[in-house]
Amino acid sequence: MSIRKRLTLLILSMVILTCFLAFTKGYRESMNQAEALLDNELVTLAHVLIEQPLSKETPTHSTDLPQLLFQVWVDDKVVSSSTSLHNNPINQSQWQPGFSVENLAGQRVKVYRLSEANKRVLIAEPLSKRVALTETVILSAMTPLLWSVPILAVLISVFVKQGLAPLTRLSNQLQHRQANDFTAIPWQTPEQEIKPVINRLNDLFKRVESAYLRERFFASDAAHELRTPLSSLKINVHNLLAQGGDNIELDAMEKGLDKLSNIVEQMLILGRTYPEQWQAQFSPISVLEISQQVVSQLYDRIDEKEHTISIEGDDFIIDGDEFTLVTLFGNLLSNAIKYTPAQGELSITLKTDNSRYIWQIDDSGPGIDEAQKQRIFNRFYRVGGDKHPSGEQGAGLGMAIVEHIVSIYNADIALADSHLGGLRVSVSFIQGDRSE
Repeated sequence: MSIRKRLTLLILSMVILTCFLAFTKGYRESMNQAEALLDNELVTLAHVLIEQPLSKETPTHSTDLPQLLFQVWVDDKVVSSSTSLHNNPINQSQWQPGFSVENLAGQRVKVYRLSEANKRVLIAEPLSKRVALTETVILSAMTPLLWSVPILAVLISVFVKQGLAPLTRLSNQLQHRQANDFTAIPWQTPEQEIKPVINRLNDLFKRVESAYLRERFFASDAAHELRTPLSSLKINVHNLLAQGGDNIELDAMEKGLDKLSNIVEQMLILGRTYPEQWQAQFSPISVLEISQQVVSQLYDRIDEKEHTISIEGDDFIIDGDEFTLVTLFGNLLSNAIKYTPAQGELSITLKTDNSRYIWQIDDSGPGIDEAQKQRIFNRFYRVGGDKHPSGEQGAGLGMAIVEHIVSIYNADIALADSHLGGLRVSVSFIQGDRSE
């Protein structure tokens, strides 16, 4: 739930609760005040009736007062009465002046009795009339307040939206910012709550940019600087081998230089695999053609270990870049060749699954366990280290490069056990627009 909705609901709930409490208290107060007013009315009417010039010789008569019951006695004779009490004289044996609640004429009434000289007056009012009248007054007073709650909810929502507008603008600006955009937020705001947030974000962007650039360029710069001296060393070792024939130490040195050169090249590739650099130059690429190209480039190694390799499935076209795809598939195939024993089997499969294109490679090597699958994408991590049973040399950067390239394509990579007995690596690309 958004902050706006949460604040609106919270404030509205508080307003409704406050209105309810006010309504409850107002209802009680109004009932008490209405009760007092109606009691005063009964007292006034009782005095009016007792002051009438009536005597016990006055003919007994009945009349009606709206929603009122009454009887008037002179000495012990009823001289005037409401119609409903005309034939039901009130028992005077327990006459108590003042107010009481009784049952008269088949209804619950509030009774007021008044005595003065030889006259007595009883006047009563139905409780149902009192409740109905009081509720009508209270509801007429409270109805505008109840109707104002929806209007108040709209106003609260509008004002909360306006109050959170700076935070919403900041959120939208951050949402549309590119991942590699570390420029300061050019936003001057008077809101004291937002200002420190922007200042801290700008400070954070500056620090992250420094770390980003340092991490991005250090490896590639270092690798680039190492290429020239490594090339010179390789030439010198080659010349020494050519002049002096076989030499175990020189052979070992040459292999070490080859390994170091491979590390340098991998570091250079790793330094170049950033999404913003490649996505701008994507174009339709045949995955089958790239796969065939990778197989042809590594065929000498495949033939050397007497592997059988197959490419199965139908071709599909994705938006991509030839260099990154060759590097991606090449590293995966190179690993499969490296760790699959001689006379093993390799299989590349191209297939479509729902809205995804899948490039998959299986090998008949020893495979890896679940713990190794979790670490295989870490830089410089090698399964088994330098003591891997295959005896193959490596830098531990190949799968890190694979993961970087997979992120360029917004693709997914999955590791599983292969039906050939070794490892299965699947790379799935989203069909259609690469920006999805």
